[in-house]
Amino acid sequence: MTRSLLIAALLATSGCALGPKNLDPHAALPPSPVPETIHPVSGPAQTVGADVPAGDWWREFGSDQLDALVGTALAHNNDIQVAEASLRQAQETGRAAAGAALPQVDLNYQAQRDRVSRALSPAVTNSNQYLYSLHTAQVTVSYGLDLFGATRSRIRSARAAAEVQAHRRDAARATVVANLVAAVIQRAALADQIAATETSIAVNRDILGALQRRQHLGEVGAADVATQQTALAAAEGALPPLIRAELHQRVVIGSLIGVPAGAALPDLPSLASLALPTRLPLALPSDLVTRRPDVGAARAQLEGAGADVGTAIAARLPSIQLSASAGGTAQAFGDMFKDGNPFWAILGGVTQPLFHAGALRHQQRAAEAALDGAKAQYRATVLQAFGEVSDALSGLRTDADALDAATRASDASGRALGFARRQLQLGSIGTLALLNATAADAQARAQLVQARAARLSDTVALFQAVGSRIGAQ
Repeated sequence: MTRSLLIAALLATSGCALGPKNLDPHAALPPSPVPETIHPVSGPAQTVGADVPAGDWWREFGSDQLDALVGTALAHNNDIQVAEASLRQAQETGRAAAGAALPQVDLNYQAQRDRVSRALSPAVTNSNQYLYSLHTAQVTVSYGLDLFGATRSRIRSARAAAEVQAHRRDAARATVVANLVAAVIQRAALADQIAATETSIAVNRDILGALQRRQHLGEVGAADVATQQTALAAAEGALPPLIRAELHQRVVIGSLIGVPAGAALPDLPSLASLALPTRLPLALPSDLVTRRPDVGAARAQLEGAGADVGTAIAARLPSIQLSASAGGTAQAFGDMFKDGNPFWAILGGVTQPLFHAGALRHQQRAAEAALDGAKAQYRATVLQAFGEVSDALSGLRTDADALDAATRASDASGRALGFARRQLQLGSIGTLALLNATAADAQARAQLVQARAARLSDTVALFQAVGSRIGAQ
């Protein structure tokens, strides 16, 4: 009766797990944002708060070429493949840790051939036999009684690590897609800037030719021609850095889709072919916390740190190990389990740590410090998530104003340059006014391209900031 009560008590206490119960990091959530519509004078309006598909947001840009690039990146990007391999590793590690909660069964067979000294007593019944064989087969069952939940805490920690890797895999997919779309936009913008610079070079060459003709007629001096030659050289000098930057973005795009540098790329969309998404997502604070993969990873790390504290506490308490073995030993293989040859043993042991020079206590304190760090990291990740959403929204609002100004400047500078070139033909404009008109037109063209690209890029940033989950293609 006493033995039954003791066993029941042990089984009841084995269901208890030590460690912190409240893992709430107390992350402060900002007020819920209000849906709004961005109405620029130039370009389409954008409605923030609309119901936008979260998994394939890049399709909102309306480019089949972009869709194909994203599909290639999701299938062949190396960072995604590394994240998926890490996830599989963590999942298998978690399954291996779960195996420790069940009894371990091992089968062993051993065959030996011995020759003993005549002076020693032989291990067999025939005292004249010095050379003999011995066969042994046995099954061993061992089980560590998880009295204080140490094994369960290790399993929880391993599963939390797998969940962290799952969120990191999701973050890798989202990051690759966002970086790819941003690189495509940047390359398209650089291509337009190259085209605008080439136009500026052509205009400056035409003006130089006109001035040289007027010089032959004696209407302008060598100083005016030299000044225009300087302006032409400055315009030509602006072109190589743009070409280099455009080629670099091609390399970035190639690395994201798994294509080596120098290899041919698929067709890349132009800036004009990328439609500005008019529907933009706006997640509530509670939704953002659950949707962002980095926040999910921080939460899983917090769960794992709490489980590690429980493991450290259990390491300072008694542990019970049960084991049993059964088998047989004989000189002939077929006689191992005949009468008299089988054997069995049952073992049980209790281990209570007494003195480890404070190592176990300090390990527990280290785990508790790691838990505090995980809570702080979670709060920091949440704050960063809300900050990125706020920055993206602010960028979209200011981008609309910048595009309005750039559009007006480009229109005005184009008209001014046209007037200046007409006045040059009539011989009624000074060199300084002509240089100012050409420089202002080149700058306005570049600013207009950059303003258009900024609206597209900040739209990508908002899609990424709200925590879109992207599945495998």
